[in-house]
Amino acid sequence: MLRFIGSFFGAIFTALTLGLLALALTIGAVFWMYSRDLPSHESLAQYTPPTISRIYSGEGRIIDEFAQERRIFAPIEEIPDLVKNAFISAEDKNFYTHHGYDARGIAAAAFEAIRTRGKTVRGASTITQQVMKNFLLSGDRTGERKIKEIILATRIEETLSKERILELYLNEIFLGQNSYGVAAAAQTYFNKTLAQLTPAEAATLAAMPQAPSQYHPVRAKERVTERRNYVLREMFENGYIDEPTLVASLNEPLRSVQNGDYPAFREALPPRDYFTDEIRRQLSSEFGEQEFFGGGLTIRATIDRELQTEAAAALRDGLEKFDRSQGVWRGTRQTIPAEKLGTEKDWRAALAATPVPRDVPGWHPAVVLEVGESAARIGIEGVEEDEDGHFIPAEDVTWARKRQADGKLGRKAKVAGDLVSKGDVVLVREVKAEDGSFRRWSLRQVPEVQGAFMAMDVNSGRVLAMQGGFSYQYSVFNRATQATRQPGSSFKPFVYAAALDSGFTPATIVIDAPIEVQTAQGLWTPKNASGKFYGPTPLRTGIEQSRNLMTVRIAQEIGMETVSAYAEKFGVYDRMGQFLANALGSEETTLFKMVAAYAMFANGGERVQPTLVDRVQDRFGRTVYRHDQRNCEECAQPLLPEGRSPHITSQRERVMDAITAYQLTSMMQGVIQRGTGKGINLPVPVAGKTGTTNDAKDVWFIGYTSNMVAGCYIGHDQPRSMGTVSGGGFCGPVFQSFMSKAVKKYGGSEFRVPPGGYFIKIDRFTGARLADDASGPNVVAEYFREGSDTVFGMGAMVDGGFAMGSNLPLFAYGEDESAGGSTVTTATGERKVIPKKADFGTLSSGGLY
Repeated sequence: MLRFIGSFFGAIFTALTLGLLALALTIGAVFWMYSRDLPSHESLAQYTPPTISRIYSGEGRIIDEFAQERRIFAPIEEIPDLVKNAFISAEDKNFYTHHGYDARGIAAAAFEAIRTRGKTVRGASTITQQVMKNFLLSGDRTGERKIKEIILATRIEETLSKERILELYLNEIFLGQNSYGVAAAAQTYFNKTLAQLTPAEAATLAAMPQAPSQYHPVRAKERVTERRNYVLREMFENGYIDEPTLVASLNEPLRSVQNGDYPAFREALPPRDYFTDEIRRQLSSEFGEQEFFGGGLTIRATIDRELQTEAAAALRDGLEKFDRSQGVWRGTRQTIPAEKLGTEKDWRAALAATPVPRDVPGWHPAVVLEVGESAARIGIEGVEEDEDGHFIPAEDVTWARKRQADGKLGRKAKVAGDLVSKGDVVLVREVKAEDGSFRRWSLRQVPEVQGAFMAMDVNSGRVLAMQGGFSYQYSVFNRATQATRQPGSSFKPFVYAAALDSGFTPATIVIDAPIEVQTAQGLWTPKNASGKFYGPTPLRTGIEQSRNLMTVRIAQEIGMETVSAYAEKFGVYDRMGQFLANALGSEETTLFKMVAAYAMFANGGERVQPTLVDRVQDRFGRTVYRHDQRNCEECAQPLLPEGRSPHITSQRERVMDAITAYQLTSMMQGVIQRGTGKGINLPVPVAGKTGTTNDAKDVWFIGYTSNMVAGCYIGHDQPRSMGTVSGGGFCGPVFQSFMSKAVKKYGGSEFRVPPGGYFIKIDRFTGARLADDASGPNVVAEYFREGSDTVFGMGAMVDGGFAMGSNLPLFAYGEDESAGGSTVTTATGERKVIPKKADFGTLSSGGLY
């Protein structure tokens, strides 16, 4: 009997032993099979997660940031214990004791699943396993993935410390609202650093991993609060917080940026504009989108925030004045249904969701709540309602006629109801009286006409300001760098520069008379903007008065291959067509290229590369790009002798003879003093050139002082005539407004006279040499090269190979292009004399004046 009992239990023991052995072998075989071809965990030791790239101003302030995954990497040493303990309590309370997986947790989860017949399936993954899943495996919920997790988790525990594993986890984990990692999430939800978080806020972050896409602190407030409180209790149970802290934290309401309890971090940054978006566009091309959006780059921009504000204001002011002078009301073309206007809460929510530009200082989105007999009552975003309400009075609308749905214009508005209807979303601005008191709310609209403005340092190429349109939020298309338009007469300086380097002087006489050119499209007969001919005229007068016929003769004389070579050398074009019409600016280019090219006139003929970025550093602080390559050996010395500044050596290419650059600059000063740009008035010497294409489809002005160049372009995005406007009359005031502020900050001096030449007084009407003591309005001192054989007057006459007919109706010396013109109102409200419009023969695509 005893033997039988012993044999029976021996058989059971043997069976159990064999069964356990078989089970162990099976488990071992499974783990061996799945351990093959696993991804290497060693790469985690060099973890470099995608992080935010940030753009800084010269003063070191953040002005923009870009990221596909919004992550701010935080080393484990900078993560407070409070945050670590919150996540450990929520996700893996045995983190510091297990070896990568928690057997008890797995058993408890399996028991719970069996007990509830699969209705309750809770995760049992440790923080280490989650790191493996996030970095090396997929998110599939399968047994195979779980086995691979355990294998990799045990391996990584042998390779990395617990603190390093926790660092990987806390920086990689997705916590909702496009926030990756605890540092970015703290900023997103509370606008705080990790060190500033309270226990309740740390527990809120630790609550998010369970359902980051669903746990919204406003829409799912109850669920988030419940989960937060669970984490707080776990922190108490694990000994991380005391009971008073627990009680106080449980009673604390759920506060967040999304609920309006804290200001958003983005609100502290200026609105995204054309400048920072152009940096994005250029650096994404240079470094690749993946590196730009995830490389954690530190980008030091060249922007001058003060000048950027002035550039935007100057351009907007010019565009808006022109738009209002057209007298057409278009509005925003956005409406809010009547059923959403019942309560203030309803219309404010609907208005906040309406896509209208909000980046124009002083402008507010508003909705028409009621239209009365004369005025319209409005609700204004960001402005509190008062007892009387806010109104658009009748006196504010009399300037406009409404554009109807069929494209026709309505009658001249007399009351607000002639322009707006109930539910219309509008833009308004506060109008103040002379004493600064409130006067009324005024309707505003984004102009149909658009434009661009840009300013840069002539010596370094640093772009100080760039405005690519009226409003970035209305249109992200950057017209400074992306819009290719005809520069018109603003291109002429390149023709004159080529001529000066080809033996011409400012006193060279060029025939201003009719020209006929046979082309494949027929007979081309260019004309001056005035339609008049002026006969033999000095080169200086040709550029001052923007004479088309003289420019064509010069181009013909020196050859279009020379002109195109100059334009390409200055970067205006990559490959310029060698057609005479292109001498008048008929080939398209960008404002960015034109302003950069003019900078080389201003700095004496040295090449400068325009840049929006001074320096780029990678996530480790290493400089990967630096714009300024000039050498300054003395800059490293702690002291210099009194009165001595560091000597900077430049190895830049010379693209233009220094004397030619000065001669051209002197002639373009005449454009400002006597010519088509004479509306410009600055306290420092300034040179520049206007540009107006046929039918005034595009207008330009580019000018410069001794240290800064700035340019303006204005035109419709779909080119069409703007009427009787000109580059000097429309873009000129924009340049004047901006540069008036810029010279107060950056100053200016006389243009540097290069060595190797001498001055001679010339009659600017005849080109004849005058006595050294000559004076008068016709006298100008021209700079000539030493050693050159200078011929004055008719002996230096150029006709370009085009004969001048007899008995032409030539005009006397001294008469300019404005003779016989018409008087018009400019964009600034001033009265100007503009030449009569040239006919089609002037040039269907090219410069007028």
